[in-house]
Amino acid sequence: MRARIAAVFPRGPADFLLQLGIWLGFVLAYQVARGVADRDTGQAFANGQWIIDLQRSTSSLVEIELQRVVLAAGGFLLDALNWTYWLSQFAVIGVALIWIYFFRTEAFAGVRNWLIAANLIGLLGYVLVPTAPPRMFPGEGFVDTLAYSASLNHGSGLVELASNPYAAMPSLHGADALIVGLAMATLVRSWPLKALWLLWPAWVWFAVMATGNHFWLDIAAGIAVAGLAYALLAWAGRRRDVPRPALSGS
Repeated sequence: MRARIAAVFPRGPADFLLQLGIWLGFVLAYQVARGVADRDTGQAFANGQWIIDLQRSTSSLVEIELQRVVLAAGGFLLDALNWTYWLSQFAVIGVALIWIYFFRTEAFAGVRNWLIAANLIGLLGYVLVPTAPPRMFPGEGFVDTLAYSASLNHGSGLVELASNPYAAMPSLHGADALIVGLAMATLVRSWPLKALWLLWPAWVWFAVMATGNHFWLDIAAGIAVAGLAYALLAWAGRRRDVPRPALSGS
């Protein structure tokens, strides 16, 4: 019986439990830290307004029109976008990491480290630049689609307890979707699946803007965070034995 159980796990059940503990521990600690990272409401709204003014001055405040189109379409599209916002950050990442661990074990540590590094950099951003998301500016024309159309919203129990409502800059939804999308696209063997995973980041970016949770500038910052995390891990990997992010199918 023990032999059969051990055979299921590429590095044994003890290592799987260790990796699970590392990830779950990080997620829990990160969420708590994020939730208490910054409560400077005035500064958060000032930063959010600054982004609105900047994007308007450059004729790039596209999020309001995007929301109008999505709200007019409603139905399945709106529900899909709302649930993408919730599921992309934990459910999809969790499933992807489990798949990588069991089927592309050699790449697991690199992808895990990339995600953790990006999220730690993002947490620093939340402390330094607290930013209210678009949904908190109804006077500018933004709508919180989650509040009206989803059974789960920012006021729901644990979500409200373990979240920082002013954590819009940078968008870690954007960063994590890019990391998972690129990693999975290089690790799966099916070309249709590769294409779908390459499209995943764009879909998430679209979803977080359409639901009123991020400006495009937040997403751009999230992409920069993912790139910085990759560069730092690659540098560390050259200097010492740190697993590099996996961007190859080997």
